[in-house]
Amino acid sequence: MESRVSSYFRPIVQTDTCRPDGAVDLAGGPLWFNHVENMARGQAGRLVPVSELPEVVLDRLTKPRPDICGISMARPSIMGILNVTPDSFSDGGLHVDPVLAAQTMRQQGADMIDIGGESTRPNAEYVDVETEIVRTVTVIKQLSGPLSIDTRKAAVANAAIKAGAAMFNDVTALSFDPDSLKIATTADAVCLMHSVGTPETMQDNPSYNNVLLDVYDYLEARILACEAAGIARNKIMVDPGIGFGKTVEHNLALIRNISLFHGLGCAILLGVSRKKTIDSVANVPDARQRFAGSIALGLG
Repeated sequence: MESRVSSYFRPIVQTDTCRPDGAVDLAGGPLWFNHVENMARGQAGRLVPVSELPEVVLDRLTKPRPDICGISMARPSIMGILNVTPDSFSDGGLHVDPVLAAQTMRQQGADMIDIGGESTRPNAEYVDVETEIVRTVTVIKQLSGPLSIDTRKAAVANAAIKAGAAMFNDVTALSFDPDSLKIATTADAVCLMHSVGTPETMQDNPSYNNVLLDVYDYLEARILACEAAGIARNKIMVDPGIGFGKTVEHNLALIRNISLFHGLGCAILLGVSRKKTIDSVANVPDARQRFAGSIALGLG
């Protein structure tokens, strides 16, 4: 199922307390806008007042996002990433007890813990289903609170959901495994991420006609596929996939223009913690030293 719109609308988001008449809330949250950038392929963007937006566009941009897995989407929330793998790109093998690590993340403010048993860093190797299930389900059974299973394999997601995971978070937007859409209907929520190729190949000279609009169209198509399978849009999160088949320039363009993706009518997940882009911008080769850069990109 494909989707390609002809006109896109990026809210020019504001935070100032001096709010003009006619301004509207962004996704029901604390930010507001009164103009958008109207974007189209092959054309320069133009500034458009909110009053000129089509009703369906305005509704998607302003409608409050419902809670996901019991977590309020009316404010920014934090997802703690628990990689139960020996080759995580930033801290693989440093934490002997993943359950203790998860509990520590909760204490430090994580609203949801995302558990992954297969590294998706560039050049990571494939992990067989049985190994991935053992790695993830063993931990999930020992944890409480909102949990997410990070996998591209339907059998792993199925086992994790039965063990207590609430969200199916797939770096391939449920496209890698033909059974993933079916399994996703049993989860409380799904997260659809944009990526290119596989971890082994995704950084081999990635290119786009227009990275913003190409990623938008891909995510819209995957949302439509979910809806066709019976998954409501209000149970879907989207992730532009920073670092997954993108150059530094692609990543920065997506971060600078992240408000565009509110036009999909879904909550947005932005994963930038300790990623290579921080090194490229600020010269921080040690991933464990990228905490400040992670915060800066997250706030950007």
